Amino acid sequence: MFTNQLKKGDEVVLRNGWKARIEDNKKGDTRLCTVYGFETEMGSVYSHDIMCATNIPLLPVQYITHTEKQKALKVWSDNLAQGGW
Repeated sequence: MFTNQLKKGDEVVLRNGWKARIEDNKKGDTRLCTVYGFETEMGSVYSHDIMCATNIPLLPVQYITHTEKQKALKVWSDNLAQGGW
């Protein structure tokens, strides 16, 4: 399953272990989500941070396959967070 196949209302697990609910039907590198973490808040989430969908009927867990563009964005984001390019 790709992140572009997620629909509004789908429950997902993020890379940091927090749960989130998809709030849009858009496609691309960011998705609007309500994140249930330290606090509950809504905002943009990078698609490469979405690891699996948990509420797809008849399937226990649907793991997400990331596109090459999403993988490249993750590498760029990780390098930026570490202070390098």
